[in-house]
Amino acid sequence: MDSELEPFLPLIPRADLSDPVGERKRLADLVAALPQPDVSGLEVNDGDASGVPVRIYRPPAARGAIVWMHGGGFCAGNLDSEHPFAARLAADSGAVVISVDYRLAPEHPFPAAHDDAYRVTTWAAGHVAEPGLLAVGGMSAGGGLAAGVALRARDEDGPRIGFQLLNQPVLDHRRETVSARSFTGTPRMDRENVGRAWEHYLGGGPVTPYAAPALAGDLSGLPPAYVAAAEHDPLRDEGIAYAARLLEAGVEAELHVWRGTFHGSHAILSAEVSQRQMAEMAAVLRSAFR
Repeated sequence: MDSELEPFLPLIPRADLSDPVGERKRLADLVAALPQPDVSGLEVNDGDASGVPVRIYRPPAARGAIVWMHGGGFCAGNLDSEHPFAARLAADSGAVVISVDYRLAPEHPFPAAHDDAYRVTTWAAGHVAEPGLLAVGGMSAGGGLAAGVALRARDEDGPRIGFQLLNQPVLDHRRETVSARSFTGTPRMDRENVGRAWEHYLGGGPVTPYAAPALAGDLSGLPPAYVAAAEHDPLRDEGIAYAARLLEAGVEAELHVWRGTFHGSHAILSAEVSQRQMAEMAAVLRSAFR
């Protein structure tokens, strides 16, 4: 573990996705303890995008827009829990960030969250983003939603997406990778919680590539992607595998496995590695919109 992150481990509660309602409160309390961003230079508005609540962050002289999906194992998180990250991403990247308050499992299993994310992306393509300057992205479960939206947009000749920003994405319900099998006691997320997240999200229904993008047989024709993975994260290897498959399919892809980190540790901004993670995601998005 990174030496600057290790002292925080006793202070970080393990996620418990066996209790989604309780986990929503635990996540809210955890985020409330984080340093809050300075939004004085941003125009921040709550709104509605084709029936889905959104929060839009618009920096001065913004270029490009990203539809951003929060993490929380498909069953926790909202606009407020994602506020610190979304605001920083907008301020540091210079892009409009459209944070999506998608419906949560298990009350609303797949395809509810996926449909919400796709509706907002379609709306953004016609109302916010300049032609060719639209990205999708997300953290954890949100990264999986973003990848699913990109697949559907390709398959249905939907909104033109120019980039995917996938931070520690949830992509594969099978949990057969080395990291998914091995990491049974890692901070925040471990094998058990990943399994619970998938149970809530899938609800016993059929599993399609739009739910679990790792199942997609063909990744050609997808937008360029940046995939970030944390070393001590059960999701690590599915992110690595997805980036490799994108490259094999002829899609431009960049992969960064952050040494000494764990799932969501980039929120600990006092650590130098976290500062680099946040700065890199913003820089990657700026570069995508040049």
